[in-house]
Amino acid sequence: QVHLVESGGGLVQAGGSLRLSCAASERTFSRYAMGWFRQAPGKEREFVAVIDWSGGSTLYADSVKGRFTISKDNAKITGYLQMNSLKPEDTAVYYCAAGSVGSRYVGDYDYWGQGTQVTVSS
Repeated sequence: QVHLVESGGGLVQAGGSLRLSCAASERTFSRYAMGWFRQAPGKEREFVAVIDWSGGSTLYADSVKGRFTISKDNAKITGYLQMNSLKPEDTAVYYCAAGSVGSRYVGDYDYWGQGTQVTVSS
């Protein structure tokens, strides 16, 4: 069982930046792919980005490509999501997830964090 805890959310003005962290409880996290998803009020949870277990391969949603960067430090068993040029439409609860298969699909992940709120004001 891997417990994930997100942090780093908050309120930021449009154009600003935030860095989200995802701290894992177990070293087995280093063998998992990690994904970031987000969910706005009244909407389904949507894919943001995913990184493979080694950190060598990444994939982004079109809506965040070029603005967000996903990374993973296996020595620290922590993942990150650097978010730049934030827009009001990025406002959502952001969740990190870990799984043996890294994909854009919610069902492919075995472990989830509790989420962290990101609010971007215009």
